[in-house]
Amino acid sequence: MKRSHPTARLRPYLPELALVLAAVLYGSTFVLVQKSLHHVTPSAFNVLRFALATAVLVPFFARRGWRGPAARPTDSWRTLLMAGSALGVVSLVAYQTQNVGIHHTSTSNASFITGLFVVFTPIIAAIRYRRRPRSRVVIAVGCAALGLFFLTGAHLDMSFGDAITVVTALAWAVWLIGTGEVTRRFDTFGLILVQVATVTAGSAAVAVFEGFGHITGIVVIAVVVTGVGCSAIAFSLSAWAQRVIDPERAGVINLLEPIVAGVIGYSIGERLGVLGYLGAALILVGIVVVERGSHPADAVEAVDAEMERAPGRADITAP
Repeated sequence: MKRSHPTARLRPYLPELALVLAAVLYGSTFVLVQKSLHHVTPSAFNVLRFALATAVLVPFFARRGWRGPAARPTDSWRTLLMAGSALGVVSLVAYQTQNVGIHHTSTSNASFITGLFVVFTPIIAAIRYRRRPRSRVVIAVGCAALGLFFLTGAHLDMSFGDAITVVTALAWAVWLIGTGEVTRRFDTFGLILVQVATVTAGSAAVAVFEGFGHITGIVVIAVVVTGVGCSAIAFSLSAWAQRVIDPERAGVINLLEPIVAGVIGYSIGERLGVLGYLGAALILVGIVVVERGSHPADAVEAVDAEMERAPGRADITAP
């Protein structure tokens, strides 16, 4: 008779934990990136960051091939390149519009409007798949959107920068849905490798017109941290997690990012205020609501299957 190892209880939650870790990585680098952009242009920073991510991912992909666990008979290197490039273009649009928007609106408004991807995702998914969002997703999205509004201290005036940043939110919603559709068809590292290489090339084209700036010590640190931690690791974690988690749930969980950014801000002397802490609590409530009852037997089996496919995995059961 086999006795379950205590860590086996965590197995059904590994995709959520992957998304949480990705959100922590994203949120913890906000201040660092902000400081580095005083020295280099946004497009130049993206060239350096995503070029490093590309270099980091190449050896991992070289050992694995292009196929994912649910590759179609018509899939090939060509379809991998097409899917990864499409996601890369969407990511490039998101990053560039966010950079434009942040220069024409307040940081709080930019943060709130970008976070509206959590609202746009179930709307686009409902249109794309011709199905109504589940009731718990609607409730969770409402809590998360209201919480994000309180957390960032945003106001409702619409400026040019606000309008541009709406495009950012739409782009990230499309990215979540697109990633959810193709991530099981292709190897995670391969899919993200093509994506970050596409962002690198697109950012280089923009940098020709925008300029480059000057590389300083803080820029090097920011590039290494974001290139490895965010663009290589966090992107891969998000893509892998979405083999099991639907885009709507993934969007709500990703709203941990502004909470992490707020915690980092608190550590350097920034304070959220009463509404800010209320907003953080509402986002956490939204995550609890969207995750409640989300691990039926078939979902647990799906995670088990993903773990079985993971090369070199550690066995987390004991006799």
